[in-house]
Amino acid sequence: MGFVVVSVTRRELRRNSSTVIPRKAVKPFVITTGEPAGVGPDLVIQLSDYLLAQPVVLCGDIGLLRQRAQHLAKIVGKVVVFHHAHSASSVANSLPVEHISLASSPVTPGKLDKRNSNYVVDMLATATDKTLSGHYSAIVTAPIHKGIICQAGGKYKNFTGHTEFLAERTHSEQPVMVLSSDTLKVGLITTHLPLSSVAPAITRQRLIRVLTIIHHDMKRYFMHGKAPRIGVCGLNPHAGEDGHMGNEEINVINPTLSELRQQGLDVSDALPADTLFVPKHARHYDIIVAMYHDQGLPVIKSQGFGSCVNLTFGLPIIRTSVDHGTALDLAGTGKANPNSLKCAIDMAKTMAGIH
Repeated sequence: MGFVVVSVTRRELRRNSSTVIPRKAVKPFVITTGEPAGVGPDLVIQLSDYLLAQPVVLCGDIGLLRQRAQHLAKIVGKVVVFHHAHSASSVANSLPVEHISLASSPVTPGKLDKRNSNYVVDMLATATDKTLSGHYSAIVTAPIHKGIICQAGGKYKNFTGHTEFLAERTHSEQPVMVLSSDTLKVGLITTHLPLSSVAPAITRQRLIRVLTIIHHDMKRYFMHGKAPRIGVCGLNPHAGEDGHMGNEEINVINPTLSELRQQGLDVSDALPADTLFVPKHARHYDIIVAMYHDQGLPVIKSQGFGSCVNLTFGLPIIRTSVDHGTALDLAGTGKANPNSLKCAIDMAKTMAGIH
């Protein structure tokens, strides 16, 4: 891609109006367009004016994007043009696409087709591999439908989600799911586990791995080198109430947190989640870590759904995503809200140092 930024001082311009302005290449980021029957294609089309000014490549089927753009043009009155990212010359006022072929087309908005399940994951694999190799600076993912991927069977029959797939693809031992809003960041010790499996999964080893990764990536991307203040939720109501409502805090969680403090991490003891998330307490921490999915995510989504960003810590690449699903009922209607995708793009740019 030929994205460039201009860098020249005012003094140089004053000294010589014919100065040749040096150009510094900006590595583009990539957006995977997600489930073809969902709102992913809609969102990039709705954000086209914004994306035309960004160093971005879309990943997906170019025919699908053109088809959806034509469909939406009748509704929103805007024409969006796409071109192949690796063509010899770009097309003015059009968006570049890393083309991955659909297995079954045309696609009907809102109607899942399991024949396209491999396409969805192959698209994600291509974008991940090219980001890992340095071709792209970051990956931003539109929503996918895990159920239809598993239903299709085959090589992805055990697919559990973006986070786990990215970890396996990048050979990362421990991915960490984090949601971020303007006022709060929430990390998870466990992710997509049934509630009955959560307590056995809260081990010393997992706590050390996850909290160390959160400490490292918060420090790297958001804290300008400072150690983040990490508030940790207990597993049980009232953080166990001194063992009256569970012993995990006494036997596993608090001893591990004490060990991490001795290693220099700024982590709290296990605190009752229902009070830790109260704003007057939460503001004392740079991130709050919940023990399981539905302990932490309902809080942050209730505060800022549609403007939250899903991050994956613990990877060798930058990955951000939206805070919502495929919204099949909104696909092709022009009514989907693209704000979360825009927030995810802005977050990826910030983390990658793109200004």
